Amino acid sequence: MMQELALGIDIGGTNTAFGIVNRRGTIITKGSLPTTGHPTVEDYIATVRQTILPLLEQEGLEHFAGAGIGAPNGNFFTGEIVFAPNMPWRGVIPMANLISEALGIKATLTNDANAAAVGEMMYGVAKGMKDFIVVTLGTGLGSGFVANGQLIYGHDGFAGELGHVIAVRDGRKCGCGRLGCLEAYASATGIVRSADEWLAQRNDASLLREHIGKITAKSIHDAALQGDALALELFDYTAKLLGQTLADIIAITSPEAIIFFGGLANAGDLLLPHVHRYMEANLLNIYQNKVTLLQSALPDADAAILGASALVW
Repeated sequence: MMQELALGIDIGGTNTAFGIVNRRGTIITKGSLPTTGHPTVEDYIATVRQTILPLLEQEGLEHFAGAGIGAPNGNFFTGEIVFAPNMPWRGVIPMANLISEALGIKATLTNDANAAAVGEMMYGVAKGMKDFIVVTLGTGLGSGFVANGQLIYGHDGFAGELGHVIAVRDGRKCGCGRLGCLEAYASATGIVRSADEWLAQRNDASLLREHIGKITAKSIHDAALQGDALALELFDYTAKLLGQTLADIIAITSPEAIIFFGGLANAGDLLLPHVHRYMEANLLNIYQNKVTLLQSALPDADAAILGASALVW
C-alpha cells in the first residue's frame, strides 16, 4: 500500500494549523484549532484528536506515512517541546508521542521555524538555495538556519535561536527570563511592549493613545498606515534592532538570503526596507550588498504546514 500522504501540524502560541499534504507538496485539506484555552496538554490533545482524526480516517489511515510537527522550542531529537515561553503549558511536553498516540500514526517534531525553513527550501523562495535564514515574526521571533544545504540543529537540537540573541544589553526582560533578547523587541509582542513603554514615558500625540491597554501589532500597523508619527517611529526602532542584529548574524553563516514570514513580516514596506537599511549600515564590508531580504511567498500557515509535513519524507 502506497503511503502517499503526510500530516503537517504547526503549533503556534495562539493557534494550531494543520494540513494533509501529498508527496508533491499539495495541501489536500487544511484547518486550524486554538492552542490556547486548554487548561492542560491532555485537553489540547483531546481537541487535536477529535478535530484531526476524522479527517485522517476519511482519507484512510493506511495512506499516511506519518505526521510532522513544528512547535516553539521543539526538539527534533527527543520529540519534546522544552520550556517554550509563548506556550500555554510549562515544562517539558512529549508532544510527538502524545500526538502519535492520539492519531495512531508515527510523529516527528521540530522547532516551528525549522519546519518553515524546510518548507521554504522544498516549496518556497529558498528552492535551490544552500545558505539562508528563515525568520518568523509572530507572537515571538523564531528562526531556522540552513548552511551548506543542511538545517543546523546543533548537538542538542536547539541551534539557531535568533530570538534569544541579546539585542539590547541589560534591556527589557524576555519571556525566557533573560534581559534584552531580540524577541522582546522585534516580534508582535515586542513592538506592543515598545508602544506601551513610549506612551507611558512620552506625551506626543498619537492615534495609539485611544487604544492604551489594548494595543496590538495590528493597531500600530493601522496607525502607521495613517501616517501616525509615533507608530512610524515604532516600526523604525523595531527595524533598527532587527537590522543591527541580523548584521551580526550574517557574520556567522554568510547567508544568500534572509526570508521573513509571520504577522509582523506582513507589515511589508513599513518594516523590511528599514531592516535592510540598518542591516547594510552595520555589516562588515565583505558582506555588504550580498544578502537579499525576501518575504515568504508561501501563505504563513502553509509554509509551516508544508515544512512540518516534509519532515515525514
